[in-house]
Amino acid sequence: MVELMLPKADRPAKGKTWPKPANAQRLREFHIYRYDPESGANPRIDTYFVDLDDCGPMILDGLLWIKNKVDATLTLRRSCREGICGSCSMNINGLNTLACTKGMGDSAGPIKIYPLPHMPVVKDLVPDLTTFYAQHRAIEPWLKTTTPAPEKEWTQTIPQRAQLDGLYECILCACCSTSCPSYWWNGDKYLGPAALLQAYRWLIDSRDETTQERLDNLEDPFKLYRCHTIMNCSKACPKGLNPAKAIAQIKKMMVERKAA
Repeated sequence: MVELMLPKADRPAKGKTWPKPANAQRLREFHIYRYDPESGANPRIDTYFVDLDDCGPMILDGLLWIKNKVDATLTLRRSCREGICGSCSMNINGLNTLACTKGMGDSAGPIKIYPLPHMPVVKDLVPDLTTFYAQHRAIEPWLKTTTPAPEKEWTQTIPQRAQLDGLYECILCACCSTSCPSYWWNGDKYLGPAALLQAYRWLIDSRDETTQERLDNLEDPFKLYRCHTIMNCSKACPKGLNPAKAIAQIKKMMVERKAA
């Protein structure tokens, strides 16, 4: 699942093999996707060698070691390095995940790194997430109420708050949406697993008072119903969340509303 299997004719060409670090005793080989749309050159795969005795244990550590000590032109996103911000999401050895939480020791052989699949590439490992963020905003991920605001805050019982567990933890890394074939085919119309997970999070929030309005917004042949329960999204989520279940629950709410 989520494995980046390109037709042979469409695979990036073999690029430069960078020298091995001098006097290094333990090396790890990296094969990294390189592409600069502004250059006019075709994508390629460059080969690097990381000195494990001079580097941290995570894939992101290896990438930063390469950028700082071998090739400063390598482009990637990263921020918190704690698996919280979602910035360093990429395709590593065929799976969408976070480079900061994926250890170099988790697999044998060369580490193959691509940007998130089926997204426009800004440069190298940086995908263009403009549409992804616009879809997240389209589900209006904030509390919407119609009654006057309370003096202090909107309250919830402990069971009501517990309903949001497994939903609010989404870090918008896009690993789930970019692993979904339905999103690959209809990414401009289908909201995708990440946005729909967030939509469900607000649909079931006991403090929100616009449930019917939110369901109306999702009543569309493409926004919600392009999900075919392939389950790649739930397998890819680095936070262990279940977008497929959330989407199924939204569909159930749609059916119950029509039956009422």
